Amino acid sequence: MMALPFLLAFLALLTAWRGWRGATMGLWALTILAILVLVKFHFTDALNIDL
Repeated sequence: MMALPFLLAFLALLTAWRGWRGATMGLWALTILAILVLVKFHFTDALNIDL
């Protein structure tokens, strides 16, 4: 699951290298959105601590 932001960022870099500005901005936005969604799930995940 955590590989998704890295893949999207890599694709954004490739499209930036090719000069495709629209695709680069879209992939960059998807990367930020994926990171925010994963952080939300991480912050709200219950800890299973048995003491």
